[in-house]
This record gives sequence, structure tokens and C-alpha cells, in this order.
Amino acid sequence: MTGKPYNPDPHAHPGLHLIALLEAAKGALAVLAATGLEILGPLPLQHAVNRLILRFNLDPEHGALPSLLRMISPDAVHLAAAGMLAYGLLHLVEAWGLWRAKAWASWLGCASAALYLPFDIYAIVRHPGWASWGVLAINLLVVAVLARDLVRRQLRRYRTR
Repeated sequence: MTGKPYNPDPHAHPGLHLIALLEAAKGALAVLAATGLEILGPLPLQHAVNRLILRFNLDPEHGALPSLLRMISPDAVHLAAAGMLAYGLLHLVEAWGLWRAKAWASWLGCASAALYLPFDIYAIVRHPGWASWGVLAINLLVVAVLARDLVRRQLRRYRTR
């Protein structure tokens, strides 16, 4: 510890803290989900898929849900939990960086939010509704705020030369 007080970038967009909280929430939920998968194992997932098959009177031998049921194994659960843990930790690190107004975090957040945009548009086409539009609006806002932060940083750098 250097003993220096935390001094955020005074020119950073005020929305960075809000986006940091959103990313921290996503990261915490992913870490909790990964932990839950590891604790519970494959049996609750298998029971849930079986209940869906029975509930909707689906063919237990053919289709997406029976295929999913056959893929659920301890190894698959460990792999899914590891992926969720990595996803969660990445979002927690991003949240920390955004809270501290780090440029690398704005780059990471802008790129990761922009990656979701085509899927958001696809969701609107397939399932139009306020939820799909809301998710797209939030992701567009996140990309805009973080891109604005990056542009402002770049302009400040050129002005100080």
C-alpha cells in the first residue's frame, strides 16, 4: 500500500460508477451460480430437465431437452462452473477498473458490451417486446458512455502534447 488516497480521474464520465455497479452485480451473480453448480452437482439439473420434458409432454428420446439431459454430467457441470467463474471474475475485475476510472476497463467494457449488440438485435427480431428493447437500450448506453470516456481520454492526451 502506498498510502496515497484514491484519486479518480476528475474528467471521467459519472456513469462509470453506475456501469461498475452493474458489472459487479453480473460478476457476483456468475460467481454465485458457479458456486451453486459445484455444490449441487448435476442431479438437480437432470431433475429439472426431466420435469420440463414431462410437463410439456415432450418425446423423452428426441429433441433438444433430451439431448441436453444426456449431456449433463459431473464433468460438464465442472466445465460450466469454471466458465461461469471465469466470466464472473472478469466482470468483477472490470467493475473494479471502472470504479477506479481505468482506461483499460473502459476498453474492456466497451468491447464486451458491443459484442452483445448483434445478439440483442436478434432477440428483438425473434422476441419483440419491452424486455428485448430494454436490454438493447442498456447495452447501447453502456457502449456510448464507455466510448465517450475513451474518446475524451484520447482528446486530453492530444491536448497535453
